[in-house]
Amino acid sequence: MDKKWEILKKQKSGNIVTELLSLRGVISEEQQKEFFEPMHPLNIKLSDVGLNEIEIKKAKKRIQAAIKNNETIIVFGDYDADGITAAAILWETLYQVSAKVTPYIPDRFEEGYGISTETLSYLKTKHKKLGLIITVDTGIVAFEAAEKAKKLGIDLIITDHHEPDQKKPKVHALVHSTQISGSAVSWFLAREFADKNQAEDLLGLAALGTVADQLALKGVNRAIVKHGLESLKKTQRPGLLALCQNASVDPCDIDTYIINFILAPRINAMGRLEHAIDSLRLLCTKNQAQAKAQAELLEKTNLKRREIVDEALGHARQAAVSQKKNNIIVVSHEQYHEGVIGLIASKLSETYSLPAIVFSKGENISKASARSIPGFNLIQSIRKLDKFLLTGGGHEMAAGFSIDTANLEIFKSEIQKIANAQISQEMKLKKLVIDLELGFSDLDWNLAEMLDKFEPTGFGNFKPVFVTRSVKVSSFKQVGSEGKHLSLTFKKDDREYRGIAFGFGAAAEILKEGDVLDIAYNFEKNVWNGHENLQLKIRDLRPISL
Repeated sequence: MDKKWEILKKQKSGNIVTELLSLRGVISEEQQKEFFEPMHPLNIKLSDVGLNEIEIKKAKKRIQAAIKNNETIIVFGDYDADGITAAAILWETLYQVSAKVTPYIPDRFEEGYGISTETLSYLKTKHKKLGLIITVDTGIVAFEAAEKAKKLGIDLIITDHHEPDQKKPKVHALVHSTQISGSAVSWFLAREFADKNQAEDLLGLAALGTVADQLALKGVNRAIVKHGLESLKKTQRPGLLALCQNASVDPCDIDTYIINFILAPRINAMGRLEHAIDSLRLLCTKNQAQAKAQAELLEKTNLKRREIVDEALGHARQAAVSQKKNNIIVVSHEQYHEGVIGLIASKLSETYSLPAIVFSKGENISKASARSIPGFNLIQSIRKLDKFLLTGGGHEMAAGFSIDTANLEIFKSEIQKIANAQISQEMKLKKLVIDLELGFSDLDWNLAEMLDKFEPTGFGNFKPVFVTRSVKVSSFKQVGSEGKHLSLTFKKDDREYRGIAFGFGAAAEILKEGDVLDIAYNFEKNVWNGHENLQLKIRDLRPISL
């Protein structure tokens, strides 16, 4: 109830669906057809996703030579869901074509982010016939590693999607695009080797990584996720099935919400607290007993992760209170577990509608994770202070980096100056973007059916939000654990609809039956105990006097 409503279209002037599409930049018949029936990624050209065909050919030729010469190939991943799915995609594909290939994911706590010179030396010592390393979801700023690989006689192929620096590492092949996720970049390279059935199965992992990494669900990303979700819904991967079973999820119900809030957090938990290789094993195992054991490990680790986050978040919020007048929140502490500082930064940014940087403060080196708000390019702002950075990378909305602990206070002061100069009061307002103003007479089964076709929804293609003015509250009651939610019935235009307002339980103290409100909501079909009905998923409530 504290959000600014930004209504894109105050009165509908034609077909509701057409107007919703127009608000999403989908106007022509060709665009509408592509929106509702996205091209299968198997038929998408490399140039359409920003990948250089020449670099792909160079990578393919080098991989084929490594297979022919029986060289050891290492697929070098990252420890988040996008990096793990990217590694699984390429490792499985090359393994299927008889490559002598091994996956490798660095230890967050011992090796840090990305491919280091020390790790390269270790891998060369361990694998005598190592001739080729392929990075996935990392490497675009690995300049020192690129030089070290040459000295060690290792060819390096980088596949990545993160924001590049002004210069690029000198490697055998650079397969890079900022338009898609790391797992999708990996999938398009894997497509050069996989058969149709394998490529379609692996597309499910690319969809998982794309959603988990918060890529905008437009254009090619929408195609990857829409077709990838179809693959996930019928997955036979023992690990994913076990993960779903532990989380009480029917695989047939997998959607962007389930990936974001159920599957991805469990996959990410290992890399945050332990070692991400266990999440990779879960995705790739063919053994049901191992899948069950790995899924239980992920579940246990995720519960532990929640406890650590809850404890640290309470402390971080107290530290952030004094910074609410600034344009960026920067907090640090020795007790902040470096595996969860990204989650804490995300929560702080969401709470205060400000960019947030959270440091896990070490004796000599402090590691940071940062989250932004729309309009403030985080990675560009941080790179303005590159004289302080030891390592770092990311994109507009999220970044990770490390600095000398001795420079913490000066860095904090400098980044606040940058934020103060760039962030306006308007940018700091919490906003609820609303598509259209409708009456209850506009809501029917036909509209609900058409809104289903807007899926997959998520970042960059949010569920359509509507507002209806002056509706009467017929009844309401608190529901859920500790009465955190509200179940309501609304009446207008001789029509009545049930609404569910998640997280609005406290509003029961000020609401009365007969109150007249403006309501913002998603309109959707609801299935409960085999019965289907139409409902309003309430996004905000506002007394008409406001």
